[in-house]
Amino acid sequence: MKRILLAGLLAGIAMYVWSSVAHVALPLGAVGISQIPNEAAVTGAMSGNITQSGLYFFPFMAPGTSMAEQTEKVKTSPSGLLIYRPAGAPAMTPGMLLIELLTEIVVSILAVWLLAQTRISTYRGRVVFVAAVGLTTCIMTNVQYWNWYSFPLSYTVNYMFIELVGFIFAGLIAARMIRTGEAAGAAAA
Repeated sequence: MKRILLAGLLAGIAMYVWSSVAHVALPLGAVGISQIPNEAAVTGAMSGNITQSGLYFFPFMAPGTSMAEQTEKVKTSPSGLLIYRPAGAPAMTPGMLLIELLTEIVVSILAVWLLAQTRISTYRGRVVFVAAVGLTTCIMTNVQYWNWYSFPLSYTVNYMFIELVGFIFAGLIAARMIRTGEAAGAAAA
């Protein structure tokens, strides 16, 4: 179990470093994100009308609203998803970075634990297994956001790429540290 935790910790750190590079040093973090036209006017209207941080879906579908009513609303008014924070909210805090790191460590520990349950004997096979675990998570969240909330396809594909590369880095580390199947038996002998 110690080896799984250590491999997961190191794999999670590798994911975090890659994600940081992808977002800070490479232009990958901005793909598919656009500036709002007339931003000052739009944000002025928002700040005068929205008082709380939150996730807003518009036009809002109140409980009991029929699908026909919602369809009609969408035909006649703009629709979207808005993540909103009023002025004064922090942009990026050490706490946010810590949560990101801990998330990647926990996900990596789970992927390494899954790997340890297999009988995959080759290094390449173990790397591919961890990458496949990552691909599963990439598809589950990102494709749903593209499908239901109209996230741009370029954003969706880009974020799937960033996450998948992170899992490949995690897999490279995990596959070295966790030997499964016949490879583990041979190493023990």
